[in-house]
Amino acid sequence: MPKVSVLMPVYNTKEEFLREAISSILSQTFTDFEFLILNDSPDNTEIEKIVKSYEDNRIKYFKNEKNIGISDSRNKLIDLANGEYLAIFDHDDVSVPTRLEQEVEILDKHPEIGVVSGNIHRFPKESRSFHPEKNIEIKFTLMHSNVIAHTAAMFRKSVLIVNNIRYEKNFSPAEDYRIVLRLIPYTMFYNIQAILVNYRDEETNTTHTNWDKMVNADALCRCYAAKEYPYLYQTNKNNVYIKKQWIRLFDLIPFIKIKNKPNKRKYYLFGFIPFLSIRSKF
Repeated sequence: MPKVSVLMPVYNTKEEFLREAISSILSQTFTDFEFLILNDSPDNTEIEKIVKSYEDNRIKYFKNEKNIGISDSRNKLIDLANGEYLAIFDHDDVSVPTRLEQEVEILDKHPEIGVVSGNIHRFPKESRSFHPEKNIEIKFTLMHSNVIAHTAAMFRKSVLIVNNIRYEKNFSPAEDYRIVLRLIPYTMFYNIQAILVNYRDEETNTTHTNWDKMVNADALCRCYAAKEYPYLYQTNKNNVYIKKQWIRLFDLIPFIKIKNKPNKRKYYLFGFIPFLSIRSKF
């Protein structure tokens, strides 16, 4: 059995993007994985030709008889997976070569952690995320925004199976946010403080094409979070918890510390020289 199952649903993906995504997984420094690719656009015969052009026995190709949507496709991939860990990946992104290696190391060393992710670099618009690192920081922040980069996430499969947690299509296209919220009581989270995935942020991706639906689904997730985890929600809302994070040069050198205090965000050069203070709702 492979250690990791990489799960990638595909829907009418451009050939260039799909090839970049596939190649980024096949070139990982960690090699003990199976790569499950599920085509949810069965009428698109080019997808199948592209996938089958790769002569790598780690690739397992599947095709839905009809389009079933992203949530059901993700659940089908979970059921097909044989790995101990499930690496989530979107069909048009690019994983850095050491992504799987870094995530497996965290899960192997820390059995209490069931979800590990990291930061993403957005392109062609040049920006990056700065997600909180530790479990408690992540869970408080999840009350108002999803800080688990889904396309960079790796789940411990047993946590999903034992607690009967799956993606819920009623929350699509924010099904990724919902599944993370449901996992809060059952496991711990960790965000590697490095870029793990180059995220293709173009006008054609789901976030932009389904913007209104995304906003509504995201709001629904936050409503459920407030109801299901009142302590986390109220503590976050009242700014009792003070969040700290670092901006690092080259993802290595601590450069700017950010402290989120009640209604104020402060920035410190090298962690102790104050140089900026702005009002913030978080």
